[in-house]
Amino acid sequence: MNSVTFTQELVGVQDELLRFAYKLTADPEEANDLLQETSLKALDNEEKYEPQTNFKGWIYTIMRNIFINNYRRIIREQTFIDVTDNHYHLNLPHDTTFESTERAYDLKAMHRIVNALPKEYRIPFSMHIAGFKYREIAEKMGLPLGTVKSRIFFTRQRLQRELKDFR
Repeated sequence: MNSVTFTQELVGVQDELLRFAYKLTADPEEANDLLQETSLKALDNEEKYEPQTNFKGWIYTIMRNIFINNYRRIIREQTFIDVTDNHYHLNLPHDTTFESTERAYDLKAMHRIVNALPKEYRIPFSMHIAGFKYREIAEKMGLPLGTVKSRIFFTRQRLQRELKDFR
């Protein structure tokens, strides 16, 4: 394809490209900028276009890629990364004996409740708390996955009911 034919093709799809750009940006000024950037990119890369291929598809791909790259650049520029140290521990009270006692009592109450459960509920819950995944618990106990999930759910519900006074 010679340069004149390429330019004619490019001029011929300008209206369609502008509509597509407006669909992408939803802003007339940004759509015009995108159209202009796409046209310039197409003219700069004219030698990369292979004749007897879909010109519209080629030019639409250029526009879509420019839009995506611009969008990613804007998001990257707007992303704020906090590199400061976390100093939130500085404001904690140094005397936490009451909190630690309260937490110990909660743990004792939790252990008492869990240990009072039947073995078929206590073991899956203890394994889950220890870090096992539902599927691993099911395999080790030879139970269906749903049964393991429901037993752990039941144990959580019971703990919430019996420990509601500690909240």
